[in-house]
Amino acid sequence: MKKSYSRRKFIKQTIGAGVVIAGADLALLQTSCSGSRNKYDPKGLPTTVLGKTGVVIPRIAIGLGSRFLTIKTLDEAIAMCNYALDNGLYYWDTAHTYVNNESGAISEERLGHIVKDRRNEIFLSTKIAARDTEGAKAQIELSLKRLQTDHLDMMKIHSVASPEDVNEICKTGGILDLFSKMKEEGVTRFIGFSGHGNAQALKMMIDTGRFDSMLFAMNHYAGPSDSRQELLIPAAKEKGMGVMLMKAVRPKETIEGVSIPELVRFALSLEGPDGVAVGMDSKKVVDSNLDILRNFSPMNAEEKIRYASLLSPFFRHENLPWMKAGYIDGYLA
Repeated sequence: MKKSYSRRKFIKQTIGAGVVIAGADLALLQTSCSGSRNKYDPKGLPTTVLGKTGVVIPRIAIGLGSRFLTIKTLDEAIAMCNYALDNGLYYWDTAHTYVNNESGAISEERLGHIVKDRRNEIFLSTKIAARDTEGAKAQIELSLKRLQTDHLDMMKIHSVASPEDVNEICKTGGILDLFSKMKEEGVTRFIGFSGHGNAQALKMMIDTGRFDSMLFAMNHYAGPSDSRQELLIPAAKEKGMGVMLMKAVRPKETIEGVSIPELVRFALSLEGPDGVAVGMDSKKVVDSNLDILRNFSPMNAEEKIRYASLLSPFFRHENLPWMKAGYIDGYLA
């Protein structure tokens, strides 16, 4: 208990006052935070390496946003997450702003009930939305408190929106500098960013060369005529970044004749991305995704072209809520 308290005190001081620690102490802290990069147990699920992090991950991460927050009770949410972890789904992706405003459920708080007892089994990622450093420090501290941990595995800048947003993030003394400092000081092992739309902005983030991972929306795969796939994935891979996709199953809401297993299979069959984050809200959905992984065979070129054509009406911007002005990821009214 004393060690945990000491580390918590260190983080509070680091975030609140910018404490600089000596190299020897830093090395000790980073070793204790990270341990072996490949320590997780995928329970036989297909895995890949998340870019230069060197971490072995299952090809499906659990998205713990709006869908997860529709689970009615805390007990049900905890049971689903424990079940997923027991079956090898240990990459958990949440965010500071994942809140159901109707029920009051907060994703990070729900996860904290599990993390406090099973921290070393989970590759834990959260996202920070604030763009001012003081606001970001406050969000980081609260996220750690909610999650009942003293360190993250991946901390992402949430929802990069535009070139102007990137300029604000990357300015001297801005959010990116803060994230780099949090990585250096062991508050997080790796840093990344997420984005839903603007390919130019995401490419600018990649070009900094300072990130370990990128999570972005599947609307960048609009078919053969869309150049964004060619723009972003190779650029990220050239920097050694891990690449994860999201929003893979959303076409089911507007396109007839598509199934969730085939949508996930399509995403996993694309060349370049390491995996896909899929929202889950029940043990039944967890089982479905486990079956996809256990029985996975990639689509051939003909299947991918056919599926891309089938999905192309969905991937037009007017059909995508996250491409509209004012979209805020993770909130539920």
